[in-house]
Amino acid sequence: MEINIPEVLAEVTAAHDRYEEALMKNDVDVLDELFWNNALTLRYGIGEQLYGHDQIAAFRAARPSAGLARTTDPVIVTTYGHDFGTANLEFFRESVGGIGRQSQSWARMPEGWRIVAAHVSVIKP
Repeated sequence: MEINIPEVLAEVTAAHDRYEEALMKNDVDVLDELFWNNALTLRYGIGEQLYGHDQIAAFRAARPSAGLARTTDPVIVTTYGHDFGTANLEFFRESVGGIGRQSQSWARMPEGWRIVAAHVSVIKP
């Protein structure tokens, strides 16, 4: 298996960057689009476990749009072959009160790159 094929790495990085931009703008339509629309999709958040696209979309729709700005570093994107990749990062957001971590598993679907699993956690000081 080839790791970090340049064009695949660029595609997943662009999809991840699009997600980050949508997150900062609270662009719920783009966030919903980038999660695989399937009951098998999951997102474990800081205070919630969401199973299936419907629960993830409902969470996004109900979430307050204020205080979403954050800084990220490092961001590590890795691809495995032509159809799978991961994006992992650390973030700081004032409202979180600690260092956050985010992991996303991306898969190439017929409609494009989609998050199939995500996990967000915080390390409290």
